[in-house]
Amino acid sequence: MTHPPSLTPPLVDYCPPQEPYLSVLYADEHIAIIDKPSGLLSVPGKDEAHWDCVEFRAQKVLGDARIVHRLDMDTSGIMVLALNDASHRNLGRQFEKRKVQKSYIARVWGVMAEDAGHVDLPLICDWPNRPKQMVSFEHGKKATTDWEVLARDERSTLVRLTPHTGRSHQLRVHMQSLGHVIMGDRFYAEGDALASADRLLLHAERLGLIHPAIGAWMDFVSPCPFS
Repeated sequence: MTHPPSLTPPLVDYCPPQEPYLSVLYADEHIAIIDKPSGLLSVPGKDEAHWDCVEFRAQKVLGDARIVHRLDMDTSGIMVLALNDASHRNLGRQFEKRKVQKSYIARVWGVMAEDAGHVDLPLICDWPNRPKQMVSFEHGKKATTDWEVLARDERSTLVRLTPHTGRSHQLRVHMQSLGHVIMGDRFYAEGDALASADRLLLHAERLGLIHPAIGAWMDFVSPCPFS
């Protein structure tokens, strides 16, 4: 079966930020916690020009660093990297079994009426427009997100988002489904909501996990770079 080509514009003029080259929040012989800037890929893109990424920089700075999970290029914030085989396997199982705890900060377009809520909408790739995702009750995979309002102004709302699944673009589509798209989202926002920010206002604020070697619970926090 053949599919039509993607209608999503290709990534052009890829110029990821260079300072700092790699922001390491914590590192030992087993794991490293880094703070990814918006605009940097987690892994290399398909185009040869898109080689610069978290994985490349971490291997250059930290040695045998391995990607365990990803953040979208436009999303900033905390990522964990494995520094050996055993840690990579252990962390992979933690993500697979949903033992890892994550929360994000986002600024969304419009003033949300409620103070908190829950989204349970299954997601699937919107194939003709990939990498965009869409809600599909028939074919989508389960995706759930809790949200909580932190602050409001006259045109937008600052929210904390807690995903309980890890679907691609989950937070972006779930907030869009509520009628409050994340500001600066080049895939899902339009008009003023897109023009209102020069980057996607989505930040991976917190990551909690069990250290793969010592078995202790560890929490890491990255202050949100926008308000």
